[in-house]
Amino acid sequence: MLEPIIIFVIGFSLLFDVFNGFHDTANAVASSVYTKALSPKIAIALASFLNLIGALISDKVALTIANGLVDVKLEQYVLLSAIIGAILWNLFTWWKSIPSSSSHALIGSICGAVIAYTMSLKHVIWKSILVKVVLPLFTSPILGLVVGYGVMKLINTILKNRPYGKVNAIFRKLQIISTTALAITHGSNGAQKTMGIITLSLFSAGLIGANYVPLWVKIACACMMAIGTFLGGWKVMKTMGSGVTKLTPALGFAAQTASALVIETMTIIGAPVSTTHVITSSILGVGCVKRKTAVKWGIAGNIFTAWVVTIPASMALGFLVSTIIGFIIK
Repeated sequence: MLEPIIIFVIGFSLLFDVFNGFHDTANAVASSVYTKALSPKIAIALASFLNLIGALISDKVALTIANGLVDVKLEQYVLLSAIIGAILWNLFTWWKSIPSSSSHALIGSICGAVIAYTMSLKHVIWKSILVKVVLPLFTSPILGLVVGYGVMKLINTILKNRPYGKVNAIFRKLQIISTTALAITHGSNGAQKTMGIITLSLFSAGLIGANYVPLWVKIACACMMAIGTFLGGWKVMKTMGSGVTKLTPALGFAAQTASALVIETMTIIGAPVSTTHVITSSILGVGCVKRKTAVKWGIAGNIFTAWVVTIPASMALGFLVSTIIGFIIK
């Protein structure tokens, strides 16, 4: 029988997955909704189902979270504190309509909670954080920008003599494919963070061995993300869909395709990247092909600021929550 504290860890982890899906829905469907390739209801339903499928495909990112961030055995309240800290940051950024990273909020909060628990910096595996988190934090948006720009340039070259209306009609249909690809990759990377937390909780309690993610954990996390996706993050969607640059079906297809390619590449190497970072940079990349003034660089700058602030802010929240809960239970 599971201890009550483990049940709390699992419950809050699944709640985080709901917020993750809710917060990040815009990443997969915003451009297809704003270009009228899909209706909001169909886009959300499609993304929900495909997020679930994607979350069951791989466990590499989950094992990075479970085994690659800290080198000390943690009490369950520390994991609970990390989840609560990440949820608080997600709620704040959703309230402010800021498309921040749920992934980095969780990782930052874990680090902060562990530092509070050990009162030391040495138990965070900083090399792993650098290689698996910080480097992808900067390289994945750059890749999104470059690949988005390249895909859009290729489309323009191939279809430069086609009538504008006909091109739009073609890419409204193709956006169904790109939305599908992006939603699957979102699930395969995004839902795995909380799989890692639950796996770490069960391992710390001696209930499972290392390097093993139980099937029920995968299914539970996948379903919770799908539910969150279905509920939708409409406030953030407005920023993603039209706030950075005005999207056409061709631009939307190029941005989604570029994002799916980058996210899947990162998933293969086990790097927990932010779908928010990647899709935003891809939109910037395709917008630059149109013309540099088509991009609202002020809004892009605000989003970039949120990227930089997320890890230290969530680290502070994780540290604070872990300190408070530790004081109460001790």
